[in-house]
Amino acid sequence: MSTSPNRFWITALVVAWSFDLLFWKKAPGVSFAIFALLCLGGGLLLAWRERVRMAPINLVLLALILVFASLTFLRAESTTLFLSMATTVGLMAVLAYSFTAGTWWRFSVSDYAVGAVRLALNTLAGPIRFWQVGPAQPVSAGEPRRGAPRGWAVVRGLLLALPILAVFAALLASADPVFSNRLEQVLKFLRIENLPEYIFRLAYILVGTFLLVGVFVYALFSSREHKLIGVDKPWLPRFLGFTEAGIVLASVDLLFAAFVAIQFRYLFGGQANITAEGFTYSEYARRGFGELVAVAVLSQLLFLGLTSLTRRGERREQRLFLAFGAGLVLLVIVILVSAYLRLQLYETAYGFSRLRTYTHVFIIWLGAWLAALLALDFMQRLRAFALVTLVAALGFALSLAALNVDGFIVRQNVARALAGEDLDTGYLASLSDDSVPALVNLQRSLSGEVQAELGGVLACRAAFDARDERTRPWPSLTIAAWRAQRLMQSEAQALAAYRTYERDGLRYVEVNGRERECYAPYID
Repeated sequence: MSTSPNRFWITALVVAWSFDLLFWKKAPGVSFAIFALLCLGGGLLLAWRERVRMAPINLVLLALILVFASLTFLRAESTTLFLSMATTVGLMAVLAYSFTAGTWWRFSVSDYAVGAVRLALNTLAGPIRFWQVGPAQPVSAGEPRRGAPRGWAVVRGLLLALPILAVFAALLASADPVFSNRLEQVLKFLRIENLPEYIFRLAYILVGTFLLVGVFVYALFSSREHKLIGVDKPWLPRFLGFTEAGIVLASVDLLFAAFVAIQFRYLFGGQANITAEGFTYSEYARRGFGELVAVAVLSQLLFLGLTSLTRRGERREQRLFLAFGAGLVLLVIVILVSAYLRLQLYETAYGFSRLRTYTHVFIIWLGAWLAALLALDFMQRLRAFALVTLVAALGFALSLAALNVDGFIVRQNVARALAGEDLDTGYLASLSDDSVPALVNLQRSLSGEVQAELGGVLACRAAFDARDERTRPWPSLTIAAWRAQRLMQSEAQALAAYRTYERDGLRYVEVNGRERECYAPYID
């Protein structure tokens, strides 16, 4: 294999430079997807030139990366964007770590933790070794060490020459006014007043190049078959006796059973039982919701830890342990149902919000994760716990994108308003561009007071758009913003009927003869 270090450094430099072009003083949009494609394309191009074959199973990772990268310019809602970007980066890290081996689907939690540390360390140290001796190729006795590429010698020479030239140029400019004028014109053309900015940008481009070389080198030459942790023997001996573990599980089961009994009386039993204790529906729903979700997660981590560390010799001990575990999971599922109902009570009182919508979807995936954990324990396949957790996390992120959180909030809160509840138009106006299709469709299809309120929300958005006159550079473009703009333009004539005005620095709209304050929409 003939490896050219220059090829790696040039590819990494191009990708790192593209990051500057795509993101410097620009809001993320289609730029993130383009950058992800450039990272993948650079790595695959190097693999092809080096004749390194990617494991076929990694086509699944490539497909997932493309899906999540595309979501970053299809949606505008903040949490969906964050999860899509974070998932894209995480999946690319997994791809780099197991590029040639393709064993990521067999990883345990320990394998993922060790892999993250190993990839990080090699990303930092790999470029230095690669520069000196090439990709994981030992230097034989008597063979001269490969020096740094000639191109980098040129770069170092230029860096050394720049301060020397600056000193002599200053002296010559002081000695000759004509030369000084010409030099001043050159510096003005180069916009030398932005030199600190140029230096900063050059610095992070070079750092990015260094890190990308480390990732590329590790993926191509060090990601071969990894020894999976705990396959031949447990990574930690099972030191806990069945009696001790059984007591812990049974005690937790009894505590959860007592809690569930109370829930059946007060939460599942109806509003009268709650108000009899001096609580309103909304107060009871608000108290302890986060704690219930934390209990669900921590209890299953406890079960997983006890499963990994407990000695279970006889079949009777194994059956009892599984029975305690099954009881724990079932009780936790009931607790999750309780948390879900609390959330519904809170939404009945105050309507839907982003946080409540996230939690709705999260509870569903958490319940599926719990059921999968129990099934894995029955099949004695707990090593697949990490894969199940990965699938649940990906499913949660995809569900938010498919749901269109802001559009869902609009539809649910409008349905609640049609049933006679208040409509928080200020909150609807603050949502992202993802909400515009739902707002426009409902405003067109409804009539009466709710339709007028939605028209006021859209009129406020139109007024803010007209005042801001924002023009996004092409890297910041998103499908959500483009679609919202076209819909708002199609409604311009209908929205002209709403009078908007400013007073004391605030903007208002008149709806049904009443004044409504306009809230600025979410801006990336």
